[in-house]
Amino acid sequence: MSKLRWGMIGGGQGSQIGPAHRISAALDGHFHLNAGALDIDPTRGKAFATELGIAEDRAYGNWQEMLEAESARPDRLDLVTVATPNATHYEISRAFLEAGFHVLCEKPLTMTAAEAEDIVAVSQQTGRICAVNYGYSGYPLVRQMKAMIDGGELGKVRLIKAEFAHGFHADADEADNPRIRWRYDPAQAGTSAVFADAGIHAFHMACFVSGQTPAELSADFASMVGDRQLEDDAMINIRLSDGALCRLWTSAIAVGRMHGLTLQVFGEKGGLSWQQQHPEQLHWTPLNGRTQVLERGDASLSPQAVRASRIPIGHAEGMPVAFANIYHDLADVLRAEQRGEEPDPLALDFPTATDGLWSMRAIEAAAQSASSKGAWVGL
Repeated sequence: MSKLRWGMIGGGQGSQIGPAHRISAALDGHFHLNAGALDIDPTRGKAFATELGIAEDRAYGNWQEMLEAESARPDRLDLVTVATPNATHYEISRAFLEAGFHVLCEKPLTMTAAEAEDIVAVSQQTGRICAVNYGYSGYPLVRQMKAMIDGGELGKVRLIKAEFAHGFHADADEADNPRIRWRYDPAQAGTSAVFADAGIHAFHMACFVSGQTPAELSADFASMVGDRQLEDDAMINIRLSDGALCRLWTSAIAVGRMHGLTLQVFGEKGGLSWQQQHPEQLHWTPLNGRTQVLERGDASLSPQAVRASRIPIGHAEGMPVAFANIYHDLADVLRAEQRGEEPDPLALDFPTATDGLWSMRAIEAAAQSASSKGAWVGL
């Protein structure tokens, strides 16, 4: 079976996220990197693209060149990944969707909810997929959590505790470092810093595993280091559509926390607990029962978790494999489209533009709530 043709915008040499995408897309052998506009510097971007094995005529100086040329090719790309700075996501994703390309966009999908609503509409009008890389939802045991909740093993979900807290922006001496400072500049980051950057992953996972959407929220933002205009710590309470309450803490000043993405779900019949830094184990405690440790790779797990596991039990996987599950899902859906068939239902759990829209609504609502001393704001 021939590989799907794949292109990247952004993610060039020295990029934090570019290598993760290339490793993840290649893992299952579904995609080949055929084209790219990898850097804001055209010369540097073209040179790096050819280093990666992209043909010179498909190594582009910018995304506009790539869009024009790829749109005219008979062997046009099957999927385009957008891994550029946040403020460019909307323009690039919209242009490629309108030209008939399927898109995987890094989060955040856009800078505003209005832009996200437009992307959802364009995706629906064109019939093209717009996926969003909330890649942590690709972890096998996160999908196991979702399967157990969907299957009723927890009963009605009452409470979700979600965290994404790290300490890498806690050093006041580093506050003016350009690699850090832009994250707290409204002109570059929008209305939120740490919630939009880190906490939104925890928000998405809470909604993903519970199957619920946010109804309203109350937020408290704090800027604790230097003269930052946007928050470096936030506590957010979210009431979900089916009655569950989510308590979400996110921080960039939690010294000693390396990554800090954790998710706990408490229902009528039991509770689940998972940590991204220990992703191979899921703790399950039935009501009035003993805590059990579910291991990634165990054949007795749900079909969703089994499908998402790549290597034998006892051998650690990791973040690139979680991202690879998003690419695996997309590949299954794209191949089914090419065959004129319905995709495997297990391949439909990847995050979409609708998830990106809920995230932008949550970011804007949280900023509004925080500026109103924690007033509840509907979504």
